Amino acid sequence: MTINIKKCTLEDSRKLQEISYETFNETFKDQNSPENMNAYLERAFNLKQLEKELSNNFSQFFFVYFNNEVTGYLKVNTNDAQSEKMGDESLEIERIYIKNKFQKHGLGKYLLNKAMEIAMERDKKKIWLGVWEKNENAIAFYKKMGFVQTGAHSFYMGDEEQIDVIMTKTLL
Repeated sequence: MTINIKKCTLEDSRKLQEISYETFNETFKDQNSPENMNAYLERAFNLKQLEKELSNNFSQFFFVYFNNEVTGYLKVNTNDAQSEKMGDESLEIERIYIKNKFQKHGLGKYLLNKAMEIAMERDKKKIWLGVWEKNENAIAFYKKMGFVQTGAHSFYMGDEEQIDVIMTKTLL
């Protein structure tokens, strides 16, 4: 079993789009209407949007490979790229997704550790993320990894308002 991480570049935009669609769909399609899913996927993961995000100096994407296959990805944000104003001492994990068939192999923990490594390299004091309040598996995982709930914010899936729990971990 070999696990590798590779930083994404603009040249990876199509591969990033594919893994984004696949993992988001697997994770949320059963709890959301097809119309809202399609609206969100088109808005969040169209090539123009992904290229804009890949070009932002305060955002970074990473693919995780399991035995040379792309199995998921991580997106982290600092400074003004954060989706909430959390300050310059924070790093946001905006996206962390693993294909369903590769979950329970430690890949999420591997990506989370990568995010913490980046945060520490940049002298960040805390790391935070938003997770859908109904995504109980993810919430349990983050709690196990030392995150605590510190708030909530609205997230729109198409025209439906949903609530994301904000979870934070203070770094030593």
